[in-house]
Amino acid sequence: MTSKSLVADNTPSSQRFYHGTRADLKPGDLIERGYLSNFGTRKIAGYVYLTGTLDAAIWGAELALGEGPGRIYEVEPTGEIVDDPNLTDTKYPGNPTQSYRSLEPLLVIGECTDWQGHSPEVLQAMKDRITGLDPLEGS
Repeated sequence: MTSKSLVADNTPSSQRFYHGTRADLKPGDLIERGYLSNFGTRKIAGYVYLTGTLDAAIWGAELALGEGPGRIYEVEPTGEIVDDPNLTDTKYPGNPTQSYRSLEPLLVIGECTDWQGHSPEVLQAMKDRITGLDPLEGS
């Protein structure tokens, strides 16, 4: 199934989107802003995040805080999405990770179960890097 969303940034409206997390969701559930974020200092999330690449969703599932296995859901935006400036302004110009955010919920349309995570060494290196970027983490 493909998404038919209101996209602000020249993103094809038929693109497939993913969300990586540890939350146990089912088709029809909504992923909404206002919950604790999956990363860093666990602030209340002002946006919901999604990606057009399975690789970025795998990182999201693996790095998400919380209990349980990492999970990846295929999602459909219910409103406008825009480039995620946390990634696209300086870290990855041109948005190669196809990272987006929205003020509106994401509708879960299915779960991706056929994905392979990173090796424990690569995953730990990324966790160490992220911790180094978050000045409040660990304090």
